Amino acid sequence: MAEREDEGQVARRSSTTSRADGALRILYLSWRDRENPEAGGAETFTERTSEVLTAQGHEVVIHTARFPGARREDRHGDVVVRRRGGRFTCYLHGLWHVLRRGHEYDVVLDVQNGVPFWSPLVSPVPVIDVVHHVHKDQWSAVFGPRLARLGWALESRLAPWVYRRSRYVTVSRSTRDELVGLGVDRERVDLVYSGNDRPADLDTYAALPRTAEPSLLFLGRLVPHKHVEQAVDLLAELEVDHPGLVLHVVGDGYWADEIVAHARERGVADRVRMHGFVSEEDKHRLLATSWVVVMPSHKEGWGLTIVEAGLHGTPAVAYSFAGGPSESMVHGRTGLLADDRAQLEEHVRTLLDDPCLREDLGRAARTYAASFDWHRTGLRLEHVIASVLGLAPRHQDDVIDLDALLAPRDAALEHRLPEPEPLRA
Repeated sequence: MAEREDEGQVARRSSTTSRADGALRILYLSWRDRENPEAGGAETFTERTSEVLTAQGHEVVIHTARFPGARREDRHGDVVVRRRGGRFTCYLHGLWHVLRRGHEYDVVLDVQNGVPFWSPLVSPVPVIDVVHHVHKDQWSAVFGPRLARLGWALESRLAPWVYRRSRYVTVSRSTRDELVGLGVDRERVDLVYSGNDRPADLDTYAALPRTAEPSLLFLGRLVPHKHVEQAVDLLAELEVDHPGLVLHVVGDGYWADEIVAHARERGVADRVRMHGFVSEEDKHRLLATSWVVVMPSHKEGWGLTIVEAGLHGTPAVAYSFAGGPSESMVHGRTGLLADDRAQLEEHVRTLLDDPCLREDLGRAARTYAASFDWHRTGLRLEHVIASVLGLAPRHQDDVIDLDALLAPRDAALEHRLPEPEPLRA
């Protein structure tokens, strides 16, 4: 009975009443929430946009998976969190919830992390498919050949068909292009760029000195397709010229032991700091005091870590072919993009050896990162939802002009990024 009462708090008004006063009832289907030890950038997007949507008067429920120690029913501020099932079974629970209670919502936001929740099969209300990146190469990095082929077939063939009448939301132009390559009409894909958590005491972090010895930092989930071992390899190969170099690994995941084992094999275990899941304060402190952020992942929908580091004037190095990082950073101005493993090492070495370049890139990265704001992101998502439902938007659609910011430029750093425009109400 208690469970039914909790769920009943979600929304029991008729659709007519809900839409008359502008408030919507939104169901977010996400396989993790922010408290999950393996939460990453996709979960941050879900949580932050949910916060903005509830602040605008909407009612938001996040259906997600349980994990050890998690409560079945929870609240993150005004957002209802409903946890059912595990890493894989949460999809069945989500589908069952949509089948039974879908009529209580106005729209379903179905987050597709490789495999979606398949909600259009049973949903009585419109579904928006939220895709951060296409997982083509990630399947083989996590699963064996047979499961990898099955997973890719589900993602590349079945999902586009099931969601053929749904709108899509993605966080980067590169992912939009990949979706188009899978047969999704470009006109059905809306860009909603990720925001950035700007701590209220940002100036306090700005006053912190960089570490006395050179330091690298990786921030993210510890899973195979993040290729954290390559960051460990960088440490091992650069230690000859930088004997005091350390690598901070911030985040948690089932691949942590493998990373530690690799550090032992490379003889640098004593200089790899495995921080695990840290508080927001510790995260920002590490970002503010490290010299360079490294993102060796071969695939990122956006690259939230890059803009988080940028707020602290910390430049990043990532792969150009990873997708999202080519938009979350401007090569040669806010960070450096590498075309291969050798160039990744070259770029990191350059930044460690050239303090003036690090400072110049960091200064531009700070300005660029300030252009991304979660409130702006949430309002943009609200605009997309309104358009899907055929409603007049309650706020002007304020989309950051990334085309202007990311226009081809030379690498001369005498040109500075423009100050971000203030968010319009």
